[in-house]
Amino acid sequence: MSLDLAADLVTLLCVVVDTESVSGHEGPLADAVEGSLRGCDHLVVERVGDTVIARTDLGRDERVVIAGHLDTVPVKDNLPSRVDHAGGRVYGRGACDMKGGVAVMLSVAAALTAPSRDVTWIFYDHEEVEAAANGLGRVARERPDLLAGEFAVLMEPTGTQVEGGCQGTMRCVVETHGVAAHSGRAWLGHNAVHDLAPVLATLAQWRDTEIEVDGLLYREGLNAVRIGGGVAGNVIPDRASVEINYRFAPDKSPEQAEAYVRSLFPDADLRVTDMSPGARPGLDRPAAQRFLAAVGGRPRPKYGWTDVARFSALGIPAVNFGPADPGKAHADDEFCPISDLYTCRDALIRWLSGRG
Repeated sequence: MSLDLAADLVTLLCVVVDTESVSGHEGPLADAVEGSLRGCDHLVVERVGDTVIARTDLGRDERVVIAGHLDTVPVKDNLPSRVDHAGGRVYGRGACDMKGGVAVMLSVAAALTAPSRDVTWIFYDHEEVEAAANGLGRVARERPDLLAGEFAVLMEPTGTQVEGGCQGTMRCVVETHGVAAHSGRAWLGHNAVHDLAPVLATLAQWRDTEIEVDGLLYREGLNAVRIGGGVAGNVIPDRASVEINYRFAPDKSPEQAEAYVRSLFPDADLRVTDMSPGARPGLDRPAAQRFLAAVGGRPRPKYGWTDVARFSALGIPAVNFGPADPGKAHADDEFCPISDLYTCRDALIRWLSGRG
């Protein structure tokens, strides 16, 4: 299958959406993307697994990276795509997250043969699953040269608004230990579930904190997200646990985030199970300023974690910018507004053409 990169954006998006690419099955869409981009004489195309990288090599003074993932969460009666012309929307799995952004990338990559800055376009796999499988992470490990640039844009859905950086995220488990006993003779045991009360009280009393980073106001969160304990209705639990998720501002390192959470539960049996650093937006960098001038609007912080953090770890400032409302990501009725497609396409062309 090939993609007509000169087609109107609605048609192109529908074909991309209808090429099913649930995580782990991105091959057919990666094949189509690779084959179509190889037909563009101004692009050098490489492939790492199911990640396709297409670059201009014009000797410009600046190189920027624009990335988007090909995979989606599982389909749930939302394929094939459907166009609501009256409402101005394209429905279908991945239309929001993030094949709308992929369609814009493909259209601009093919049409813009002589940009004012060199561009690296990255279409990667395995974003919606565990971090170890992430295609962008694999490229960073195997071919970090392909990620080089002064600035990066991740085409995540943002409703056509610039969202700078991202929060870091930490998950940990606090365990309590008791003594099992028959509940009819509870005094012979020690209830581990009851020992979670101080932990839960600390979480309930914690208040969201706002922290300014590079001119953007990030809101932190600390919450219990899972709780467990007990084996039967007549047994005093000898073990209990609560899983905690800390969303921290990108002014903190992972080590600082862990130290902060441990300080809240100094006597707890606490085990960190997952940690992803945040990303500073770097909006004070010249490359970022030029992007903002071309795109327009007022930047806002990114709530949640995205792959901009991978660029930040390489010293490359990055922002999120793409079509569709992020609130519709993964929804059964996810959609991409048609107007968002053209807004993002026009903004990228202004920026990459040096007209912004």
